[in-house]
Amino acid sequence: MTDAAALPGQPRGGVLSGPATARAVNVLAPNASAMTLDGTNTWIVSEPGSDLAVVVDPGPLDDVHLRAVIATAEEAGKRVALTLLTHGHPDHAEGAARFAELTRTPVRALDPALRLGDEGLAAGDVVTTGGLEMRVVATPGHTADSLCFHLPADRAVLTGDTVLGRGTTVVAHPDGRLGDYLDSLRRLRSLAVDDGVRVVLPGHGPVLEDAQGVVEYYLAHRANRLAQVETAVEDGYVSASEVVAHVYADVDRSLWPAAELSVRAQLEYLRDHGLI
Repeated sequence: MTDAAALPGQPRGGVLSGPATARAVNVLAPNASAMTLDGTNTWIVSEPGSDLAVVVDPGPLDDVHLRAVIATAEEAGKRVALTLLTHGHPDHAEGAARFAELTRTPVRALDPALRLGDEGLAAGDVVTTGGLEMRVVATPGHTADSLCFHLPADRAVLTGDTVLGRGTTVVAHPDGRLGDYLDSLRRLRSLAVDDGVRVVLPGHGPVLEDAQGVVEYYLAHRANRLAQVETAVEDGYVSASEVVAHVYADVDRSLWPAAELSVRAQLEYLRDHGLI
């Protein structure tokens, strides 16, 4: 057994659902799988003392879960006033329209197709509902529309699928692009180094206590995988499926379809940079 403190990002032990920082509470969706880990983390974020809350990623279209999110907010004396999306994948966003119906709140997202209401989201926006300060950070790469939300008062960042609480994320080619993803990781590293972010509130898996550590690990992991893919191509493994079978031989085969998306993104990156 590996000591949790030695794992990248220092994952917090214990129950995933519940308070994570002074301003963020997690309600875990019941959609656990190999791809979603323990399930989708639905975050309720609010300023202490405020009766208004913001929900980030309502999760799948599951009425029991959506009502549990509302009940958790109400039990804390808060009313959901706004819904935000980190990106449009169904495990994060499929329940957004129903959640908006239940709460009568707008949904803000980078992708106009996911919005309900007049306002979207863009890099540099600041959400101030109920006195909260949550800054929007563009982090494309996992998907083109991926966003993170910086919570300065808690020295925390909500990362959606850009950084997970366990393992590494998929660059979902062709929508996701590796060059964009590497830039996004560097942006998150800057938040840790320059802006004091310490805590990662991920879209799946446990809270991480060492933001800089996990981002450095992700960057090193990507560099290592890229080198492996480049070597595999030089050794004659040409197609994405051939590269996956060679480079990801130690990975559960059920995850190979997702790994192939990342490999396609890596092959595209290597070709664009004239490396293969």
